[in-house]
Amino acid sequence: MRTAGILAAAALLLAAGGAEAAVVEEIVRIPVTIRHEVLGEIRHELPVTVFRDDAIARSPFVVLGHGRATSAAANAALGRVRYTENSRYLVSLGFAVFVPTRIGYGIAGGQDIEHSGPCAAKRYAPGYDAAAQQTRAVVAHARGRPDIDPGRGLVMGQSYGGTTAIAVAADPPEGVRAAVNFAGGGGGRPATHPGQPCSPHAMERLLGAYGATARIPTLWLYAPNDLYMGERHPREWFEAFRRAGGNGRFVALPAHGEDGHSSFTRNPGAWRPAFEEFLRAAGFQIDR
Repeated sequence: MRTAGILAAAALLLAAGGAEAAVVEEIVRIPVTIRHEVLGEIRHELPVTVFRDDAIARSPFVVLGHGRATSAAANAALGRVRYTENSRYLVSLGFAVFVPTRIGYGIAGGQDIEHSGPCAAKRYAPGYDAAAQQTRAVVAHARGRPDIDPGRGLVMGQSYGGTTAIAVAADPPEGVRAAVNFAGGGGGRPATHPGQPCSPHAMERLLGAYGATARIPTLWLYAPNDLYMGERHPREWFEAFRRAGGNGRFVALPAHGEDGHSSFTRNPGAWRPAFEEFLRAAGFQIDR
């Protein structure tokens, strides 16, 4: 096998109609060592789902990060994160897509290393740093593959994964050219306090700190009826990032359904034009 650690001995060929190329789905496991500010050194194996077009000799790559649920049971129930529809869309643009299921979630198992403490006294930095370390490990794996162009990479994510993408942008690994944040943030309480996340000022300080060193282009996409993050806080977080020197663009998406937090998966037509424009401006030659 040309990719180390492939779980599935045979790749799954996902049906693609008409003139579209077939999309290959693989599962790899990457050993990671996390140095956690609070918990110390953690060694684990990271399951990563890979989607790619097997007809492309060397693809640019995307590492796509998932969000965080509001309960431990829901985090454990994530299974294997795939984002299949959006992953297939990214492959249609010419990318190979790497979707890790992070430590403490779904099939990855392990302790919850992204827990940030009580609502009124959140310490967000250790959890996001742990998520960013895992993302960088996936970037390193991707860049080492013969079917990947190591100089053309993108990190992106939804919700907790969106803020993780900004954390990576603050200290990007070699080959990562840009970052995309879909509805990023932490501490959302949609059921009890819609639009009022825990410790929003702590998140603002953290994103300001990321902005002090983030120089690659970043795209921030939020819907106004986001029951996790609200409408006001994401703009304040972005302004803190930009005031500190961060390179970013904020795009206000239209409201969607009862909760715009899910626009990444449920309203792709709203964000894909701005996303593709951003990719072109960042130097990606997308196949569209």
